[in-house]
Amino acid sequence: MTRLHDSLTVIDGLVISKWSRAVFADMRNGGLTAANCTCSIWEGFADTMRNIAQWKRWLADNADLITPVRTTADIRRAKAEAKTGIILGFQNTSALEDQIGYVSLFKELGVGVMQITYNTQNLSGAGCYEPRDTGLSGFGHQMVSEMNRVGVLCDLSHVGAATSRDVVLASNRPVAYTHILPAALKSHPRNKSDDEIRFIADHGGFVGVTMFPPFLARGNASTVEDYVAAIDYVIRIAGEDNVGIGTDFTQDQDDAFFEYISHDKGYGWRVTGPLGDVVNPAGIRTLGEFPNLTATMEQAGWPEAKIRKVMGENWIRLLAEVWGE
Repeated sequence: MTRLHDSLTVIDGLVISKWSRAVFADMRNGGLTAANCTCSIWEGFADTMRNIAQWKRWLADNADLITPVRTTADIRRAKAEAKTGIILGFQNTSALEDQIGYVSLFKELGVGVMQITYNTQNLSGAGCYEPRDTGLSGFGHQMVSEMNRVGVLCDLSHVGAATSRDVVLASNRPVAYTHILPAALKSHPRNKSDDEIRFIADHGGFVGVTMFPPFLARGNASTVEDYVAAIDYVIRIAGEDNVGIGTDFTQDQDDAFFEYISHDKGYGWRVTGPLGDVVNPAGIRTLGEFPNLTATMEQAGWPEAKIRKVMGENWIRLLAEVWGE
């Protein structure tokens, strides 16, 4: 681990790996201070509660490696204790079903991030793969208002363009793309246009940049240098104070997982073509290789202040503003 990396607060805006003690240990190997860890995609209320119960067990059984995060002070504490802070996050609002009151319930259970939709239509709005984006629904407006009230970050990564714009305008707290790439570097339904990136930043929002190979110009042939170049592209649009890391690490996930996320609700209509073998960029293929990302930023000539902001301090500032603590 480089001397600079060891001193950084490193926050990953999205990790959806196959959770295990080995993955938690690799987070520590990579010096990861905190991560938004997906605990619900298309699951409804009951199944999401079971997932959170499982997380409670993991946190208890691996307390030497991971620690729960509810506040930015918890992130600072995780750094001081050399542990990885776990921010529970949703990649969809299916878990809320049609109950606005569940937002505050899940907040009390430690859920700090909720993505409005995952690829397709739900009660709140449209995903980025929907043929027709009808925008944020009446229920969705209520939900965003409640997320603002209790302090949950609105994530728009997999959300349709019209619905995203509606959320940006409706929210009285900053919102985020936690894990996206620019469409200018590769045309893809999950990538965001320069205008979309500029719009969210101009309205006080935030952009986490992913390295998920299907969204990178060179796909599985990509390298950590390609990833850093993509981050720099986004910074040129949104500014270095409004950009962070959101890898979308899928470490140890199997073919069944990638097939699951390719279908609406995990089993319905095929939303995307088969993803096939997903190979992370050379140099950052595992969570344990996070120090290589810092080293590559240094090699690209990034000043230390820029590295510190993008690797974690920008996330801290955003989460403090949204969570209120």
